[in-house]
Amino acid sequence: MKNGFYAMISRMKYINRWALMRNEHSENLAEHSFEVSVIAHALTVIGNKRFGKNLDCSRAALLGLYHDAPETLTGDLPTPVKYYSDEVRRAYKTVENVACDNLLDMLPPEFYDEYKPLFTAEPGDEELYRYVKAADKISALIKCLEEKKAGNSEFRLAGESTLKAIHKLNLPEAEVFLEDFLPAYELTLDELKM
Repeated sequence: MKNGFYAMISRMKYINRWALMRNEHSENLAEHSFEVSVIAHALTVIGNKRFGKNLDCSRAALLGLYHDAPETLTGDLPTPVKYYSDEVRRAYKTVENVACDNLLDMLPPEFYDEYKPLFTAEPGDEELYRYVKAADKISALIKCLEEKKAGNSEFRLAGESTLKAIHKLNLPEAEVFLEDFLPAYELTLDELKM
């Protein structure tokens, strides 16, 4: 449907993540995408301010905001399924690409050029997508920490493997975030305000 793009994006709030695991707090795709956007922006700010880079922080935030938007049409495929094999990964990537095209087709034609670069990598975006990937993994780690804090041991192994995956990215800005900002996620509201 033409002009259905924003209504479809709004439905991200109905797509729950971590479907195969017991959750103390269910996390939906809208919450996750917001957090990835904030963290992708933070990582690029860290890159610019602490490592002298010249990264487009606004674009990183937008890429983070829309990184899982195709899941409004596909649903959230659990990680063990999505990455089961190269064949499954390639097939799912094809499904995601079709979903992106379907979302973009829901826009008025004159909006298409504004949104297509948020769903399709532009030349030079490779570096920014590394930050979005790191932000996605940091967001997953935060979810694991929050579940652990709520007394749910279901996320213990997921947290350990996610932390290893973050380190494996070899992104100094992610390491700074883990060291300087992640510990605050384990604080209570009163401790945060101190």
